[in-house]
Amino acid sequence: MQTKFFPAAGRTIKDIGWLQSRFLFSFSDFYEPALSAFGTLVAFNDDTVAAGKGFGIHPHQNMEIISVMLKGSMNHIDTLGYKNVVHEDWVQIMSAGSGLRHEEYNVGEGDVNFLQIWIQPKLLNINPRYQFRHFPKDARRNRLQTIVSSEEGPAHCWINQNTKMSLGLFDAGSEVEYSFNPVNKCLFVFCIEGSIRIGNETLQKRDGLGIWATDRLSITCEEGCEFLVIETPVNQK
Repeated sequence: MQTKFFPAAGRTIKDIGWLQSRFLFSFSDFYEPALSAFGTLVAFNDDTVAAGKGFGIHPHQNMEIISVMLKGSMNHIDTLGYKNVVHEDWVQIMSAGSGLRHEEYNVGEGDVNFLQIWIQPKLLNINPRYQFRHFPKDARRNRLQTIVSSEEGPAHCWINQNTKMSLGLFDAGSEVEYSFNPVNKCLFVFCIEGSIRIGNETLQKRDGLGIWATDRLSITCEEGCEFLVIETPVNQK
């Protein structure tokens, strides 16, 4: 098993007052060649948005954009005609495809915190799509819950890529086994809360770990924790 550690303390922080973004990879006006992507995962931002603030109407094309809501409430309005609000424990995805425009604002009374994740698409210029799903904590305690998959279905969001994303919420002392087909695949594990151990690496809150050259791993929950697992292609070939 090969790994690459992404410490929380190593993030680049963009602070413009109403928005604080912690970039894992090159994004916006931050560019670092050594941090351009991990497989087809090209953006992973830990964003905090102040009440009443947000992102005005702007375009996207040929990108899979996932928001994992950790705190607060944010609206979504797009040129496909969707108008809705997503809350804590909700996940939304835009398959931007041939192009769409959208806006989103913090519509709650406190800060919004969400993970903004960009995945390169499998097919280009598809018809744009939008989905959102609710994954309440009580229903996913002490198990890995699939939140995004290339297989369509009512229990998760669909993605235009051979990618699977899972949320774990486990009690201290739990052992979680994860296996997958390693052909052209890598894993990225992100510790949202608590502390987990994978092999010789310990991940604290907001640490990440890239993993490849294996077909399985064991995750030890050293304390009560929540974490995200992204299984995605190494490249498009």
